[in-house]
Amino acid sequence: MLLLSDTDNDVLRLGSDPQVRCYSSRFSDQMEMIAPSEAVASYLDRHQDWFERCARPMQVSAVDAQTYALTLGRFGNFGFEVEPTIALRLLPQQERVYRIETVQTAPHSLDLREHYDVDFQASMELTSTDTTTAVQWDLDLSVWIRLPRVITMLPDQLVQSSGDHLLRQIVRQISRRLTWKVQEDFHATHGLSCPPRRRAAF
Repeated sequence: MLLLSDTDNDVLRLGSDPQVRCYSSRFSDQMEMIAPSEAVASYLDRHQDWFERCARPMQVSAVDAQTYALTLGRFGNFGFEVEPTIALRLLPQQERVYRIETVQTAPHSLDLREHYDVDFQASMELTSTDTTTAVQWDLDLSVWIRLPRVITMLPDQLVQSSGDHLLRQIVRQISRRLTWKVQEDFHATHGLSCPPRRRAAF
């Protein structure tokens, strides 16, 4: 996978093309781990052992020791679809806070580079009691999409709602599913009973 300079992606992020729309949202959730924070931190530190497994069924491959490329699946509305491929870098923890950020990469087809961009900035913070650890998950997500001209002729509210729908799909695919699978995988690999899934706050 080709790593890009920031300039390559500024075409969408900083351009003035009226066909390019940006959708941004912030999401939060929490998962409970029935283990001390030291055990949870040790597990999260070894993301090479669990990230690819937990990210399935998304297509995922390691780019380097900290970065993974994910193909999210097909998303879209009004007959217009994209299949976003992004790269997420899992940064080393700092005082029990883990951060995940996008790395600028080229999609499988370079032609798609001018049609979408995704900025995924997430954090996981561990807080503990004597026997359990809460993992607070926060995500800032922005998506830039170059829409076909015919779609931009529709009412703005309709276009915005379609973008919001796309954003929710991406969050459900990446954030919620990955959170649930990490929680389940942690407890399974430690021989512990997994708490029931929390209802998502978004």
